[in-house]
Order: sequence, then C-alpha cells, then structure tokens
Amino acid sequence: MLFRPVARNAAVTLGTALSLVAASLPAAAQSGGASWYGSGHRTASGERFNPNGMTAAHRSLPFGTRVRVENRRTGRSVVVRINDRGPFVHGRIIDLSRGSARALGMGGTTYVSLHVVN
Repeated sequence: MLFRPVARNAAVTLGTALSLVAASLPAAAQSGGASWYGSGHRTASGERFNPNGMTAAHRSLPFGTRVRVENRRTGRSVVVRINDRGPFVHGRIIDLSRGSARALGMGGTTYVSLHVVN
C-alpha cells in the first residue's frame, strides 16, 4: 500500500514537469494559406525586392530567418529567407516571391506548412 501513493505522486510530478517543458518550447511549425507576389521596389527590411529570389514575407518572424516552406499538396519544399512583412489578407500566413512560389510548384494560393530552419 505504501507504493501506490508514491507511484501516483511520481507520475503527477513527472506529468507536470513534462507539460511545463512542452509549454516553454517555441512552436516548431505553422500551417496555412500561402500566396505569392512578383512586384515591388523595396522590402520592409530595406533591401531591393528580387522577384526571382528565394525570399518571403511573414507578419512576425524576424528578418533574416530561414524557413522551410512545404507545399502540402505536392510535397515539394523550399527554404526561403524572410525579408518583408505581410501577407495582409486574412487566412494567409506567408507571401512568397515569384521565384520561390515557382520552385514550390504553386500557381495562385496553396496550403503550406512552415518550419523555422535556424
């Protein structure tokens, strides 16, 4: 009878510790709609926009962050660098440059998942 309460307390303590560790980890991925854009002069980071570059716009990730974008429909993925802010359309999580969208094989908009690389 002495072992049951000890085992229960250990399980509760271990479960609490694991939930605290999981809560403190950053989100590893995001999923949602993606679109692409091909015109512009300057990005929000101040650099010249290259429509054929492997760059993208995200609302909150820091400039320079490298993100693996995977097209959930085709399974193709590409690594892009965040250098702009956007998208400003509800339901979309990333705007890709024309070059990175072409590498993903997307036409208009598509469903993607994002994974921060660095």
